[in-house]
Amino acid sequence: MRLDLNADVGESFGVYKLGQDAQLMPAISSASVACGFHAGDPATMRETVALARAHGVAVGAHPGFPDLIGFGRRDIRATPREVEDFVTYQIGALMAVALAHRVQLHHVKAHGALYNMAVRDAALADAIARATAAVDSRLILFGLPGSELIAAGHRAGLRTAREGFADRSYQPDGTLVPRHEPGAVIDDPATVVGRAISMARDRTVSAVDGSPIPLEVETICVHGDTPDAALLGWRIRQALADAGVSVRPVGSA
Repeated sequence: MRLDLNADVGESFGVYKLGQDAQLMPAISSASVACGFHAGDPATMRETVALARAHGVAVGAHPGFPDLIGFGRRDIRATPREVEDFVTYQIGALMAVALAHRVQLHHVKAHGALYNMAVRDAALADAIARATAAVDSRLILFGLPGSELIAAGHRAGLRTAREGFADRSYQPDGTLVPRHEPGAVIDDPATVVGRAISMARDRTVSAVDGSPIPLEVETICVHGDTPDAALLGWRIRQALADAGVSVRPVGSA
């Protein structure tokens, strides 16, 4: 059995340092790199791509709303055309940095509120998928299982990857608990690792009310800004190996 382990990284900005990218990168198989709108900047993008290349980690774009103050986690009213434009812009920016390091971009994963809104909003999901396909139709689009993002990727002719979140709580309908609600982020290492193994081996995860949610995933995320993200990443990786799961980027040989 094989599975991708991804993390959202490159989210420092100027003098503000966020996450544990250097310690986390060797534990993961693919990295979703902030593209400067919700977080990140050109130097951080360069450093993060170089770090991923050094560790053989696949590099993906992590476009979000233009919302540095809110870290891209606030719902913003944007038209599908606006979304398509700023997602195209962000993918293109990271692609240029990647090409400068002889790295081929691997995937696209929307960030924060943009991701969560596109889970249910077909028009926004289609805008993200169109932008991705227009830049490079070989890119893999990440999204929640059964979401509009996955459906939009299929409509655009893209390969998709269904994503689970080891460090986030789920609502009974399979969507993520909003971050402003208590318990939305899980930072207990044993709990996070247990949920990752449940997703990989049992294809299920427990919702906040205790009900089981069927969950078919090809990639599991641990957030780079979660407390002790590097420890969580390494513990998940080891637990997956112990369970006989090979950790590799989606689509790799």
